[in-house]
Amino acid sequence: MKHIFTYPTALLVGLALLGSSQADAQQFNKRKQYNSIGFNINAMNYFGDLAPNTGFASFRFNNTRPNVGVTLTRRFFPRVSGRLGLSYGRINGDDATAASATDVNARFRNNRNANFQNDIVELSGVVVVDLIQNRNNYLKRPDFVPYVFAGVAGFYHNPKGRDANGNYVPLQPLATEGVNYSRAQFAIPFGGGVRYRINRNFDASLEFGIRKTFTGYLDDVNSNYAANLTGQAAYFGGTNPASSVTKSNSGDFAGFMPGAQRGQNKSDWYTVTGLSLNYILTPRIKNPKFR
Repeated sequence: MKHIFTYPTALLVGLALLGSSQADAQQFNKRKQYNSIGFNINAMNYFGDLAPNTGFASFRFNNTRPNVGVTLTRRFFPRVSGRLGLSYGRINGDDATAASATDVNARFRNNRNANFQNDIVELSGVVVVDLIQNRNNYLKRPDFVPYVFAGVAGFYHNPKGRDANGNYVPLQPLATEGVNYSRAQFAIPFGGGVRYRINRNFDASLEFGIRKTFTGYLDDVNSNYAANLTGQAAYFGGTNPASSVTKSNSGDFAGFMPGAQRGQNKSDWYTVTGLSLNYILTPRIKNPKFR
């Protein structure tokens, strides 16, 4: 996970600095700068304690959920743009479907029997670096442009668990692991995509983005089973084996004991993959005044 985050981010930062320095050196004309607004339809996926496998490559199509967003982009230099984005989407996971009871490596997670869904509102600011530059105005932009991006994001999340009646209950107030974590968090977004010119004012983009978060509680599972839980906290925290008939009934599983390992103590990740339609706001061209 560390290599996935470190190397792409270093590359993006290097490309951004290179593009900026080249553009500044050649005095990119401000009259060629322009803004665009985008509308996005995406798919979200999550990687954490309730994913099918513990690695980043773990993927389950049935856990894909929708995400929608809007962006505002400002082109500053031939290769470099700044982009603000606001999006809303959902991630989810379920030990009952992601971990098999017959798999020795997954038996622990199957007995844990946790589940969650989490609605995420994200506000991001990223630097977009085009791999093909455009030193002209928007009318002469290339038809096909691959790009990379990196930046910073803040997001608000609210993990919920499904109770015995099928109702979803907010988990953060229950402190199921005895931890009062914040629902407001930061993330590092990075990734890449391709942009295609449709006509004079419209572009379409296909993009894949990764969010490296700094919390292990997107799924409300991170560290150890807590002691002295009661009611709903005990049900969702897993310290009460009677809370679900699918939890360990064999008598040889001690995972529900307070202090036993419940999660991996690692940060969770999520991805956003999708299509966007971008409309270029025609810049005003000031004509010179003649006297």
